[in-house]
Amino acid sequence: MRAVPTTSAGAPGANPFEQARIAARELGRMTGAARHDVLVVLGTGLFSAAELLGAAGPPIDLTSLPWFARFTGPGHRPEAWSVELEGKRTLLVAGRLHLYEGRTPAEVVHLVRTAIAAGVDVVVLTASAGAVNPTFSLGEVVVIRDHLNMTGTSPLSGIALDGAASSRHTDMTDAWSSDLRKLALAVSPLHEGVYAQMPGPQLETPAEIRMLSTLGADLVGMSTVPEAIAARHLGAEILGLAVVTNAASRRGAGPLDVDEVLRIASGAVPTVANVVRGTVRALETRAAAPSENAEPAPK
Repeated sequence: MRAVPTTSAGAPGANPFEQARIAARELGRMTGAARHDVLVVLGTGLFSAAELLGAAGPPIDLTSLPWFARFTGPGHRPEAWSVELEGKRTLLVAGRLHLYEGRTPAEVVHLVRTAIAAGVDVVVLTASAGAVNPTFSLGEVVVIRDHLNMTGTSPLSGIALDGAASSRHTDMTDAWSSDLRKLALAVSPLHEGVYAQMPGPQLETPAEIRMLSTLGADLVGMSTVPEAIAARHLGAEILGLAVVTNAASRRGAGPLDVDEVLRIASGAVPTVANVVRGTVRALETRAAAPSENAEPAPK
C-alpha cells in the first residue's frame, strides 16, 4: 500500500496543481482509466444517484489518494466510482469537503483540480440548497445560472503560478456554461437560478436572507462556489444542479431538521440522475455537430 502524504492540499509552500497531478496519477492507477472526461460531485443527500449513474462494486476510498481529507458533512462520503456513462469515462463522487469543516479553499477544491488533471473537461456540481426565491418548491431541481461568492475567500488567492494556470484573474462571465445549461434544460424543463454560497455552518438569519434576495440570489448553500471557481480557472465547463431542500428564511417552518433535508434531497435523486445522464449523452451529439464556422463539405 502506498503512503498517503500527511500534509494538506495547498499547504504553505506547496504547489496545489502539482499535488493534483500526483493525485491524478494515483487515481489512474487505482481505476485503470488512462483519463476521465466528466466529474460528477453529488451533494448533500444525493449520493444514491451514483447507483443510477452506473456505480457498482466497492467504491474508491478518496482518503487513500494523496492530499484528500475525510468528508465530515452530513450526507457526504469520501467515495468515488469510475464508470462509463453514455460514452464518457466519468468519476462519480458521493460528497465533498466544505469550508465549514475547517478546511482551506485549496483543500475544498483539491477534488476538482485532481479530476481536471486526470483529463476532465466537464464538471457537474450538485448541491442541496435553501430557497431564497419563494416561488421555488421543496424537492425542486434548479439549474444554477450564476453565483454570488459570499464566503470572503477564493481558491485562487495566493496560489502558485503554474503552466496553464499562470494567471489568477479568471474570467467568470460564463462560469456556469450556457451551453451545458441548454443541454440540461433540453432533458428536463427546470427553473434556473442564482446560487449564493455563505460560509456556514450556521444557517442564515432572516436579515441575511433579505440581503441575499436584494442581491439577486434565488438559492443559498454552503458549498459549490469554490469548486466552480477552481474549475473555470483550469478551463473546464461547469453544470450546476441545486435541489431545494428547505425554505431559507424558514418562513414559519420551524427549526431546520437535517434528516428532513436528507429525505427531501433523496426524493430528487431520480431527477438529478436523469438530467446528468441526459446532459452527458448530449455531449456526444454536441461533439459530432458541425461548427457554425466550419467550411461546408465538398459536394
